[in-house]
Amino acid sequence: MLSIRFHGRGGQGAKTASRIVGTAAFLEGYHAQDSPVYGAERRGAPVAAFTRIDHSPIHERGVIARPDLVVIADASLIRDPAARVADGVDERTVVFVNSSLSPDQVSVQAALPGRLTALDLTGIALREFGKRGAISALLGAVAGRLSGLHRDSIRDAVARELADLGLSSAVIERNQAVALDCFDQVPVVSVEPGGPRPAPPVQLHRPTYDAPTKGTASITVGPNSGLRSMSGWRTFRPVLRPDLCNGCWLCFANCPEGAITIKPDGKPAVYYPHCKGCLDCVEVCPTDAMTVEREPQGVQP
Repeated sequence: MLSIRFHGRGGQGAKTASRIVGTAAFLEGYHAQDSPVYGAERRGAPVAAFTRIDHSPIHERGVIARPDLVVIADASLIRDPAARVADGVDERTVVFVNSSLSPDQVSVQAALPGRLTALDLTGIALREFGKRGAISALLGAVAGRLSGLHRDSIRDAVARELADLGLSSAVIERNQAVALDCFDQVPVVSVEPGGPRPAPPVQLHRPTYDAPTKGTASITVGPNSGLRSMSGWRTFRPVLRPDLCNGCWLCFANCPEGAITIKPDGKPAVYYPHCKGCLDCVEVCPTDAMTVEREPQGVQP
Protein backbone atom coordinates (compact mmCIF):
# COMPACT_ATOMS: atom_id res chain seq x y z
CA MET A 1 0.00 0.00 0.00
CA LEU A 2 1.19 3.51 -0.84
CA SER A 3 0.51 6.03 1.93
CA ILE A 4 0.56 9.77 1.13
CA ARG A 5 0.22 12.54 3.70
CA PHE A 6 -0.52 16.13 2.63
CA HIS A 7 0.26 19.15 4.79
CA GLY A 8 -1.05 22.58 3.88
CA ARG A 9 -2.65 25.72 5.20
CA GLY A 10 -6.35 26.40 5.06
CA GLY A 11 -7.23 27.64 1.57
CA GLN A 12 -4.21 26.18 -0.26
CA GLY A 13 -6.06 23.09 -1.49
CA ALA A 14 -4.36 20.18 0.30
CA LYS A 15 -7.71 18.43 0.77
CA THR A 16 -8.61 18.73 -2.92
CA ALA A 17 -5.10 17.62 -3.91
CA SER A 18 -5.52 14.43 -1.90
CA ARG A 19 -8.83 13.79 -3.66
CA ILE A 20 -7.22 14.34 -7.07
CA VAL A 21 -4.60 11.68 -6.33
CA GLY A 22 -7.21 9.28 -4.98
CA THR A 23 -9.47 9.81 -8.00
CA ALA A 24 -6.56 9.35 -10.44
CA ALA A 25 -5.59 6.10 -8.72
CA PHE A 26 -9.21 4.89 -8.88
CA LEU A 27 -9.33 5.66 -12.61
CA GLU A 28 -6.27 3.45 -13.07
CA GLY A 29 -7.98 0.53 -11.36
CA TYR A 30 -6.53 0.85 -7.85
CA HIS A 31 -8.38 0.83 -4.57
CA ALA A 32 -8.09 4.35 -3.16
CA GLN A 33 -9.00 6.18 0.02
CA ASP A 34 -8.66 9.87 0.88
CA SER A 35 -9.68 11.84 3.95
CA PRO A 36 -8.81 15.22 5.49
CA VAL A 37 -8.43 16.31 9.10
CA TYR A 38 -8.71 19.85 10.40
CA GLY A 39 -10.47 21.85 13.07
CA ALA A 40 -12.26 25.13 12.45
CA GLU A 41 -11.94 26.09 8.80
CA ARG A 42 -9.60 29.05 9.15
CA ARG A 43 -7.58 30.34 6.23
CA GLY A 44 -3.89 29.87 6.96
CA ALA A 45 -4.27 27.36 9.80
CA PRO A 46 -2.40 24.04 9.41
CA VAL A 47 -4.46 21.22 7.87
CA ALA A 48 -3.65 17.68 6.76
CA ALA A 49 -5.10 15.14 4.36
CA PHE A 50 -4.36 11.47 3.68
CA THR A 51 -4.49 9.26 0.58
CA ARG A 52 -3.97 5.51 0.47
CA ILE A 53 -3.53 3.51 -2.76
CA ASP A 54 -3.41 -0.26 -3.07
CA HIS A 55 -4.15 -3.14 -5.44
CA SER A 56 -6.27 -4.73 -2.71
CA PRO A 57 -9.15 -3.40 -0.60
CA ILE A 58 -7.95 -0.93 2.05
CA HIS A 59 -9.12 -1.68 5.55
CA GLU A 60 -6.88 0.76 7.42
CA ARG A 61 -8.48 4.04 8.51
CA GLY A 62 -7.47 7.25 10.21
CA VAL A 63 -4.32 9.32 10.06
CA ILE A 64 -1.19 8.10 8.30
CA ALA A 65 1.49 7.79 10.96
CA ARG A 66 4.19 6.30 8.69
CA PRO A 67 3.89 7.95 5.24
CA ASP A 68 5.71 6.83 2.11
CA LEU A 69 5.27 10.29 0.58
CA VAL A 70 4.79 13.62 2.37
CA VAL A 71 3.56 16.59 0.33
CA ILE A 72 4.14 19.98 2.00
CA ALA A 73 2.23 22.86 0.42
CA ASP A 74 4.04 25.59 2.37
CA ALA A 75 7.64 25.47 3.57
CA SER A 76 6.79 27.46 6.71
CA LEU A 77 4.90 24.40 7.99
CA ILE A 78 8.17 22.55 8.51
CA ARG A 79 8.98 24.70 11.55
CA ASP A 80 5.38 24.92 12.79
CA PRO A 81 5.02 22.53 15.76
CA ALA A 82 1.25 22.36 15.23
CA ALA A 83 1.69 20.91 11.72
CA ARG A 84 3.89 17.93 12.77
CA VAL A 85 5.12 17.38 9.21
CA ALA A 86 8.11 15.28 10.34
CA ASP A 87 6.07 12.73 12.28
CA GLY A 88 6.85 9.23 11.03
CA VAL A 89 9.30 10.46 8.38
CA ASP A 90 12.42 8.33 8.03
CA GLU A 91 15.25 7.96 5.54
CA ARG A 92 13.10 6.09 3.00
CA THR A 93 10.24 8.64 3.00
CA VAL A 94 10.00 10.96 -0.01
CA VAL A 95 9.20 14.56 0.95
CA PHE A 96 8.00 17.16 -1.56
CA VAL A 97 8.14 20.84 -0.54
CA ASN A 98 6.47 23.70 -2.42
CA SER A 99 9.41 26.12 -2.41
CA SER A 100 11.45 28.29 -4.74
CA LEU A 101 14.57 26.82 -3.16
CA SER A 102 16.34 23.84 -4.71
CA PRO A 103 15.91 20.40 -3.10
CA ASP A 104 19.45 20.66 -1.72
CA GLN A 105 18.76 24.07 -0.17
CA VAL A 106 15.51 22.84 1.35
CA SER A 107 17.29 19.76 2.69
CA VAL A 108 19.91 21.88 4.46
CA GLN A 109 17.36 24.27 5.98
CA ALA A 110 14.65 21.76 6.85
CA ALA A 111 16.83 19.03 8.38
CA LEU A 112 14.24 16.38 7.52
CA PRO A 113 15.46 12.77 7.34
CA GLY A 114 13.57 11.89 4.14
CA ARG A 115 14.58 12.16 0.49
CA LEU A 116 13.57 15.68 -0.57
CA THR A 117 12.36 17.15 -3.84
CA ALA A 118 10.92 20.62 -4.49
CA LEU A 119 9.19 22.83 -7.03
CA ASP A 120 7.89 26.41 -6.69
CA LEU A 121 4.17 25.75 -7.25
CA THR A 122 3.14 29.12 -5.79
CA GLY A 123 5.47 30.94 -8.18
CA ILE A 124 4.13 28.93 -11.11
CA ALA A 125 0.53 29.73 -10.09
CA LEU A 126 1.32 33.45 -9.83
CA ARG A 127 2.99 33.42 -13.23
CA GLU A 128 0.35 31.35 -15.03
CA PHE A 129 -2.84 32.53 -13.33
CA GLY A 130 -1.73 36.04 -12.50
CA LYS A 131 -3.20 35.93 -9.01
CA ARG A 132 -2.87 34.17 -5.70
CA GLY A 133 -5.13 31.24 -4.98
CA ALA A 134 -5.36 27.54 -4.27
CA ILE A 135 -2.71 25.29 -5.81
CA SER A 136 -4.71 22.10 -5.37
CA ALA A 137 -4.44 20.94 -9.00
CA LEU A 138 -0.68 21.54 -9.01
CA LEU A 139 -0.17 19.73 -5.70
CA GLY A 140 -2.27 16.82 -6.91
CA ALA A 141 -0.32 16.55 -10.17
CA VAL A 142 3.04 16.57 -8.38
CA ALA A 143 1.90 13.98 -5.82
CA GLY A 144 0.50 11.83 -8.62
CA ARG A 145 3.76 12.00 -10.54
CA LEU A 146 5.81 11.03 -7.48
CA SER A 147 3.35 8.21 -6.77
CA GLY A 148 3.82 6.74 -10.25
CA LEU A 149 0.36 7.59 -11.59
CA HIS A 150 -0.18 8.37 -15.26
CA ARG A 151 -0.48 11.77 -16.86
CA ASP A 152 -3.90 11.13 -18.43
CA SER A 153 -5.46 9.93 -15.19
CA ILE A 154 -4.19 13.04 -13.38
CA ARG A 155 -5.69 15.23 -16.11
CA ASP A 156 -9.07 13.51 -15.80
CA ALA A 157 -8.97 13.60 -12.01
CA VAL A 158 -8.26 17.36 -11.98
CA ALA A 159 -11.28 17.90 -14.24
CA ARG A 160 -13.56 15.78 -12.04
CA GLU A 161 -12.56 17.30 -8.72
CA LEU A 162 -12.56 20.92 -9.88
CA ALA A 163 -15.92 20.44 -11.59
CA ASP A 164 -17.31 19.30 -8.23
CA LEU A 165 -16.18 22.67 -6.83
CA GLY A 166 -18.30 24.47 -9.42
CA LEU A 167 -15.49 25.93 -11.50
CA SER A 168 -16.08 26.83 -15.14
CA SER A 169 -14.76 24.67 -17.97
CA ALA A 170 -12.30 27.39 -19.01
CA VAL A 171 -10.82 27.58 -15.50
CA ILE A 172 -10.64 23.80 -15.29
CA GLU A 173 -8.83 23.51 -18.61
CA ARG A 174 -6.31 26.14 -17.55
CA ASN A 175 -5.70 24.31 -14.26
CA GLN A 176 -5.25 21.05 -16.16
CA ALA A 177 -2.63 22.58 -18.45
CA VAL A 178 -0.61 24.13 -15.62
CA ALA A 179 -0.94 21.01 -13.47
CA LEU A 180 0.46 18.83 -16.25
CA ASP A 181 3.37 21.25 -16.68
CA CYS A 182 4.13 20.74 -12.98
CA PHE A 183 3.73 16.98 -13.49
CA ASP A 184 6.50 17.17 -16.10
CA GLN A 185 8.75 19.60 -14.19
CA VAL A 186 8.94 18.13 -10.69
CA PRO A 187 12.29 16.44 -9.94
CA VAL A 188 11.24 12.82 -9.51
CA VAL A 189 12.32 10.74 -6.53
CA SER A 190 11.14 7.13 -6.56
CA VAL A 191 8.50 6.41 -3.91
CA GLU A 192 8.54 2.88 -2.58
CA PRO A 193 5.27 1.60 -1.07
CA GLY A 194 5.89 0.39 2.44
CA GLY A 195 4.75 -2.87 3.92
CA PRO A 196 3.04 -3.17 7.28
CA ARG A 197 4.92 -1.00 9.76
CA PRO A 198 4.14 -0.58 13.42
CA ALA A 199 2.71 2.76 14.44
CA PRO A 200 4.97 4.94 16.58
CA PRO A 201 4.52 4.41 20.32
CA VAL A 202 1.99 6.70 21.95
CA GLN A 203 2.55 8.02 25.45
CA LEU A 204 -0.73 7.63 27.30
CA HIS A 205 -1.81 10.65 29.31
CA ARG A 206 -3.90 10.36 32.44
CA PRO A 207 -6.18 13.41 32.65
CA THR A 208 -6.63 15.42 35.80
CA TYR A 209 -9.75 17.38 36.60
CA ASP A 210 -10.14 20.85 38.06
CA ALA A 211 -13.06 22.25 39.96
CA PRO A 212 -16.01 23.41 37.78
CA THR A 213 -15.39 27.05 38.64
CA LYS A 214 -11.92 26.88 37.08
CA GLY A 215 -13.13 25.38 33.81
CA THR A 216 -15.98 27.79 33.14
CA ALA A 217 -15.74 30.90 30.98
CA SER A 218 -15.19 34.28 32.55
CA ILE A 219 -16.09 37.59 30.95
CA THR A 220 -13.43 39.29 33.04
CA VAL A 221 -10.51 37.32 31.57
CA GLY A 222 -8.26 39.35 29.31
CA PRO A 223 -7.57 38.51 25.64
CA ASN A 224 -5.00 35.81 24.87
CA SER A 225 -4.34 36.34 21.15
CA GLY A 226 -0.98 37.84 22.02
CA LEU A 227 0.22 34.51 23.40
CA ARG A 228 0.65 32.96 19.95
CA SER A 229 1.89 34.63 16.80
CA MET A 230 -0.03 33.75 13.63
CA SER A 231 2.52 35.33 11.30
CA GLY A 232 3.66 31.86 10.25
CA TRP A 233 0.26 31.24 8.67
CA ARG A 234 0.95 33.69 5.86
CA THR A 235 1.90 32.86 2.29
CA PHE A 236 1.21 36.47 1.26
CA ARG A 237 1.19 39.65 3.34
CA PRO A 238 -0.75 42.92 2.96
CA VAL A 239 1.40 46.02 2.41
CA LEU A 240 0.02 49.57 2.61
CA ARG A 241 0.74 52.25 0.02
CA PRO A 242 0.15 55.44 2.06
CA ASP A 243 -0.05 57.63 -1.05
CA LEU A 244 -3.21 55.78 -2.16
CA CYS A 245 -4.87 55.54 1.26
CA ASN A 246 -7.92 57.77 1.73
CA GLY A 247 -8.29 57.01 5.44
CA CYS A 248 -11.62 55.17 5.15
CA TRP A 249 -10.56 52.65 7.83
CA LEU A 250 -12.39 49.74 6.13
CA CYS A 251 -9.27 47.60 6.53
CA PHE A 252 -9.25 48.34 10.26
CA ALA A 253 -12.96 47.52 10.61
CA ASN A 254 -12.74 44.26 8.66
CA CYS A 255 -9.55 42.75 10.11
CA PRO A 256 -10.68 39.61 11.99
CA GLU A 257 -7.57 39.50 14.19
CA GLY A 258 -7.26 43.15 15.19
CA ALA A 259 -3.89 43.27 13.43
CA ILE A 260 -4.53 46.71 11.89
CA THR A 261 -4.27 49.83 14.01
CA ILE A 262 -4.80 53.49 13.20
CA LYS A 263 -1.86 55.87 13.56
CA PRO A 264 -2.19 59.46 14.81
CA ASP A 265 -2.21 60.72 11.21
CA GLY A 266 -5.33 58.65 10.52
CA LYS A 267 -3.60 56.08 8.33
CA PRO A 268 -3.68 52.34 9.11
CA ALA A 269 -0.68 50.22 10.06
CA VAL A 270 -0.37 46.43 9.98
CA TYR A 271 1.00 44.67 13.07
CA TYR A 272 2.49 41.63 11.35
CA PRO A 273 2.96 39.34 14.39
CA HIS A 274 -0.87 39.11 14.58
CA CYS A 275 -1.54 39.17 10.82
CA LYS A 276 -2.43 35.68 9.53
CA GLY A 277 -2.50 36.71 5.86
CA CYS A 278 -6.25 36.35 5.22
CA LEU A 279 -6.02 39.51 3.03
CA ASP A 280 -9.54 40.67 3.90
CA CYS A 281 -8.07 44.17 4.11
CA VAL A 282 -6.92 43.91 0.50
CA GLU A 283 -10.38 42.82 -0.66
CA VAL A 284 -12.25 45.70 1.03
CA CYS A 285 -9.79 48.52 0.20
CA PRO A 286 -11.60 50.86 -2.24
CA THR A 287 -8.45 52.60 -3.50
CA ASP A 288 -6.14 49.56 -3.86
CA ALA A 289 -3.89 51.07 -1.22
CA MET A 290 -3.51 47.63 0.34
CA THR A 291 -1.27 45.58 -1.97
CA VAL A 292 0.00 42.01 -1.71
CA GLU A 293 3.55 40.73 -1.38
CA ARG A 294 4.67 37.12 -1.22
CA GLU A 295 6.36 36.09 2.00
CA PRO A 296 10.14 35.53 1.78
CA GLN A 297 11.01 32.00 0.76
CA GLY A 298 12.89 29.63 2.98
CA VAL A 299 12.26 27.47 6.00
CA GLN A 300 11.67 30.01 8.72
CA PRO A 301 12.66 29.19 12.32
